[in-house]
Amino acid sequence: MSNLIASTAPKARKLTPEEIHDIEHEKTHYPYAQAVGLEALKIVQKYQGWVSDESLLAVADYLELPPDELEGVATFFNMIFRRPVGKNVILLCDSVACWMLGCDGLKAHITKRLGIEYGQTTADNLFTLIPVPCLGACDKAPVMMIGNDTHRNLTPATIDALIDACQARG
Repeated sequence: MSNLIASTAPKARKLTPEEIHDIEHEKTHYPYAQAVGLEALKIVQKYQGWVSDESLLAVADYLELPPDELEGVATFFNMIFRRPVGKNVILLCDSVACWMLGCDGLKAHITKRLGIEYGQTTADNLFTLIPVPCLGACDKAPVMMIGNDTHRNLTPATIDALIDACQARG
């Protein structure tokens, strides 16, 4: 077990019945427990909003995997959040195509509008801003995702409309 996990989470929390049910369902699609690790982390995140050290240990215990191995999976995939995030996670693409078409200016606009930098969450816990290296829509750059929705050909005005819509929903 890594020192980070051991020092911040001396023991695993209990997985909820819903999490166990969903993990068991995912296990039917994979030949061995190690292969379901990422899916199990996604399931925990779906219910908890992020993957705490206690949750990571719970998944590792449940799947009988070494916690360090699961931590490697969790930190490799940028869609697994290892600390609390806002209700709306904004993933702003900063790939070459998005950079050439103004993502730095859009990032500055979002930062001014929401008062947060990359990796930060607004005081009302409504937004978290995270950079991502590519969202696979270079022909429609600049691009960002909010939750599961991809938004293309961004301008400050379209970003303001998206933020306004999220704020209206609360």
